[in-house]
Amino acid sequence: MPRVTVTVRDSGGQTATATANYTITPPVLGGYYLSGGADPTTDMAGGNFRSLTQYRSFADGYVFPGYNQSWLVTLGRSGVRVNMVLELKHYGASDAGPQTFTVDGVRYTVPAPAMTIQQRPGTVWPKAYGYSQVLAGQCDGLLARALSQYRTMGFGVNIQLASELDTDHEFGTTEAGKAYTWAESDVRAVQAVIYIVNWFRAKALPQGTTFSVGLGGFDRACYQRTHPEALMTRLDFLQWNVYATSPTDTALARFRRTKDWAVADLGPVALSRPVLVAEWGVRVAEFPDQPAWIATVPPAIAQLNAERGPIIARTNYFNSGWGTLSPKATGLAALRAAYARPPYA
Repeated sequence: MPRVTVTVRDSGGQTATATANYTITPPVLGGYYLSGGADPTTDMAGGNFRSLTQYRSFADGYVFPGYNQSWLVTLGRSGVRVNMVLELKHYGASDAGPQTFTVDGVRYTVPAPAMTIQQRPGTVWPKAYGYSQVLAGQCDGLLARALSQYRTMGFGVNIQLASELDTDHEFGTTEAGKAYTWAESDVRAVQAVIYIVNWFRAKALPQGTTFSVGLGGFDRACYQRTHPEALMTRLDFLQWNVYATSPTDTALARFRRTKDWAVADLGPVALSRPVLVAEWGVRVAEFPDQPAWIATVPPAIAQLNAERGPIIARTNYFNSGWGTLSPKATGLAALRAAYARPPYA
């Protein structure tokens, strides 16, 4: 730990010496996501935006950087830190059938996704590659394709596996005709995430590659189940998402909720990891004055980072869904102002 020593001498020649340890805390990185995975370059111009969230399905043939998304390479090579959410959820492919393709001279055949997730009653349940399929090595071709593309990017990213496991599992999952409860799905997901991270870490990765697992962070028991120490030894970040969706929600309370659970429930390895908030936002229906709420975020993050527990390192605003900025120009101005203040500046 760095230490400073100060010695003072008075006019009579008497001296006194004091020492103190100190740490240099890097600024929190303020980030962004634009609806539909669109090019956010214009929105980020003129602001202290240093982080970015993107979403891809392993089913998509264009995971890195994404189809017609060369702007992501430009931003990443300019120093913007990219959080790439890679999902087993199936989208971005022409159909949900088997895939056969060649990667670096190796021919792979990947079966059709066998799992359904987000099984909310009255909705169409999305398909996903199953955790058993991952553990059986049936999805290795998808991993190989993503890795081959990733190596061409020229910079490292954080690979976040899943968007929100709690949202995926809340109503249970079904794989190959067998139903699993929320808790069972969490345990199976952890096994699959360990497999995927181990698979990637056994390969040559771009410098700066890190890993995390995605959670909305709205259920305490789920958060505990999905962060065993056996998994956290393989991950570099904690992660949760933060939204203000009630008129009584404060920034401090919303960012604090999952942190408090982590401090109370997780092990020492987990608590040694910094926090990457992949999504945060404020819903205009409850907060018509979005800029006023956004302005309260910097002091909330500063207070939380001064308290015991993991340090929040990145916060990426989600300009879509619950976080849609309306009007957009006013919201962006508020984000620029917030990210110009400590602990961001």
